[in-house]
Amino acid sequence: MAFIRVFTHTYSRLVPPTIIMSPVRSIASYDKAFVNGEWVSAKSSKTFKVLNPYNGEVLSNVPDMDSIDVQDAIQAAKIAFEDWQFTTGKERSDLLRKWYNLLLKNQKEIASIITSEAGKPLQEALGEVAYGNSFIEWFSEEARRISGEVVSSPVKTKEMILVKQPIGVTALITPWNFPIAMITRKAGAALAAGCTCVIKPAEDTPLTALAVADLAHEAGIPKGVINVVTCDRGNAPAVGKVLCESPDVAGLSFTGSTEVGKLLYQQCASGVKRVGLELGGNAPFIVFSSADVDRAVEGAMASKFRNCGQTCVSANRFLIQDTIFDSFLEKIKSKMQLLVLGSGTDSKTNLGPLINETQAKKVDDIVQDAVQKGAKLLYGGKIASHIGERFFEPTLITNVTPEMKCYTEEIFGPVVVCVKFNSEADAIEIANNTRRGLAGYFYSNNLAQVWRVAKHLEVGMVGINEGIISSAEAAFGGIKESGIGREGSHHGIEEFTYVKYMCFGNL
Repeated sequence: MAFIRVFTHTYSRLVPPTIIMSPVRSIASYDKAFVNGEWVSAKSSKTFKVLNPYNGEVLSNVPDMDSIDVQDAIQAAKIAFEDWQFTTGKERSDLLRKWYNLLLKNQKEIASIITSEAGKPLQEALGEVAYGNSFIEWFSEEARRISGEVVSSPVKTKEMILVKQPIGVTALITPWNFPIAMITRKAGAALAAGCTCVIKPAEDTPLTALAVADLAHEAGIPKGVINVVTCDRGNAPAVGKVLCESPDVAGLSFTGSTEVGKLLYQQCASGVKRVGLELGGNAPFIVFSSADVDRAVEGAMASKFRNCGQTCVSANRFLIQDTIFDSFLEKIKSKMQLLVLGSGTDSKTNLGPLINETQAKKVDDIVQDAVQKGAKLLYGGKIASHIGERFFEPTLITNVTPEMKCYTEEIFGPVVVCVKFNSEADAIEIANNTRRGLAGYFYSNNLAQVWRVAKHLEVGMVGINEGIISSAEAAFGGIKESGIGREGSHHGIEEFTYVKYMCFGNL
């Protein structure tokens, strides 16, 4: 399928021709959390089930940790920081490189875990693993490039120097839609800077996090530098509150919904912590009349249907110029008809399940709301119950109006919502009429228009004639209510350092 080809091509340079097999523990054996270099249970001995979204099969039972357990993890990270902060950039670089090499050796096994707990087709899971691994590779190199400044002093008897130092223990709260990449993008930067971390993965996908921590330990990263605490939804608010309010935690990096991000932001305020938030989006995907429609459709498929539409940078509103509207609809519908839903282990599958039944019901509610309010359903439109209750048909909707949920809410599902526009000004107005500002996309072959629109879109990232924009080298992040700070690139490491000014006097 077009979107699979685009996605895998983007990261093909990261995947070696031959996958080196190295034994990773079985999925079921990841039944403990990882704290201070040891595999531990919750003090309460409580566990929760991790399910395969394809068939509801129980993959493992992992610790349902609470606020007391997470305090232990924070203490382990605090003690480890005492030595880790003074390691050299080269030492940290070498350890990160060893971790990367192990991740590379075990990429097939990690991809299998992702397919099992997140439902991604195996080929797409391999693409995510390559993408996730690239952050550890990138930050292993950046660890040696954290430099300060010598400032020109205004007086002869003083010398002024600025150095960068790690902020301390960091809390990393990660989502389920990219189980490895959202961890490595944060942890790679934190460790490269000299910070230690406590990772709280999503309750739907903790097994990938545990496997990744296992390999970090095997790479020789000291105990306490990386800790993984697991908990179910019931304990998540209390665990998150401790991570935000503990005086021993210097900073929080969170990827997830805007609503939860705002709550964590408030909780971090009591300690005036360093905060990085990568929150929800409502990405416009604009196709102008000058665009190559076939390429626009290919980019739309890549942006919309990757991970079944469950990405924060997924195209959410398709704004199509009136003169090419019908042509675009016809072509994208024909591509959508080629999508195959099913098990991620089946090579024919290129569209997996939604992560859980709650998400499936949310997507169904958004689609039914649109239909009831007058939207025209051109394709799909319901839960694919003949395959499973977590599968939703690829769906194409037109005649959309602002009062419909699909117009204003982040869908996080395989639903293409098409809106017709007349002029460039109209498209920009519609695109910017949201409190979210993570990513935006547009297709145009008019060079002057490309420059104008790219500058006027109120987003942190713009894809110009391109539907897949993420890479380790890029600065990932949004504006408005889509977040604070940047991940990836050299900017990502700056989120985990502070500048110390040293003034040498009486020289």
